[in-house]
Amino acid sequence: MNAFVQALGWTLLHFLWQGLLIAGATALALAALRNARPEARYAVGCGALLTCLAWPALGLYLRLTDGVNATGMYAGGLLPAALLAPDSLPDISTLLRAVVGIWALCAALLAARMALGMLWIARSASAPAGRNAQWQARLSGMALDAGITRTIRLRVVDGIASPLAAGIWRPVVLVPASLVSGMPPDLLAALLAHELAHIRRHDYLINLLQNAIEALLFFHPAVWWISRSVRIEREHIADDFAARQLGEPRRLALALSELERLQFSHHDLALAANGGNLMSRIKRLLRPAPQALNWKAAVPLLALAGACLGIYGQAVAADSNSEADRRPVLDFTSCAKPVWPAEALQAKQTGTVTLSFQVTAAGKVEGSSIARSSGHPALDEAARSGIAKCSFKPALAKGKTISSPVQVQYVWTLE
Repeated sequence: MNAFVQALGWTLLHFLWQGLLIAGATALALAALRNARPEARYAVGCGALLTCLAWPALGLYLRLTDGVNATGMYAGGLLPAALLAPDSLPDISTLLRAVVGIWALCAALLAARMALGMLWIARSASAPAGRNAQWQARLSGMALDAGITRTIRLRVVDGIASPLAAGIWRPVVLVPASLVSGMPPDLLAALLAHELAHIRRHDYLINLLQNAIEALLFFHPAVWWISRSVRIEREHIADDFAARQLGEPRRLALALSELERLQFSHHDLALAANGGNLMSRIKRLLRPAPQALNWKAAVPLLALAGACLGIYGQAVAADSNSEADRRPVLDFTSCAKPVWPAEALQAKQTGTVTLSFQVTAAGKVEGSSIARSSGHPALDEAARSGIAKCSFKPALAKGKTISSPVQVQYVWTLE
């Protein structure tokens, strides 16, 4: 199997537990900062998202770099002994290829969706200005008051529910035609102040990176939860800035209440005024109050932790119970790892060897053979020779030790 595919497959699998750790730490930090300024919670969320990207990227680099140690692992050592019957183990190489293939397909689809959204925004921004000189002048004046020196374009478009900001070097604010004709000018100006906050903070660039991380790590719910928290806090920051610029939070709250009636899906690649939960944002603007710690939110996590502990307890109890019948207990820490052949290591050969052998009544390994080759005879023979030196707990039948067949896999990987 290609070394990159194997390294990427292991990286994706390891991120399952890495993402849970990052989400847990983020949840604790957000709970501790529940009454802090939204900028602090936003920084925590952005840091967590970057960690979600950096941790697996570092792992992938370490697996691919030439300077790392060459090691291997017995796949069977990670599975219960009851699963180690002949022909019961799937080919890890095949599983890794499937994981990488499915991930690549889904990530490509999400990237294509992201590209289409960017094209839609670019096309809308390049449309003629039309008869919006009055609103363009008002937006330019508001931008100067907000300390923004860049030229900000305004375009009136159909098909969106709320004003949204986009662009890095040449920012643009897209305004729904229905709001220009149907919303009171003061309320629409309040929404434009919100979009100017996004432009002033360069939120569009951060949002693009956020969408890229979502596309790459789409398979982990923790990434989507952290990303949603980031978007909520970003909207709170923009609300606070707009309220300060307007001098009256109530006007922005009234503008948001108008948008509540117009909620429908929009392009997340841009920053829209109707992001997050509008009702919670309205209440926050009108009646800011300290946030109590919501322990109910922790119930699902506690239930999951309890279930894991219960399963672990049952496994320990089953293992400690001296049953009359059992399969061989394979503890690979009791034997040394096979020695990587020098010529295979120099050629950077990798692969997975499936081994078949007998665990005798005395716990010795006999009759080891290659059930499925790695494609490299030197690696196959090294794995076979290595397993022959191991000793395991033999199988039991009616309380007596017996000889039993076993099949395991050994993975030669550079990591």
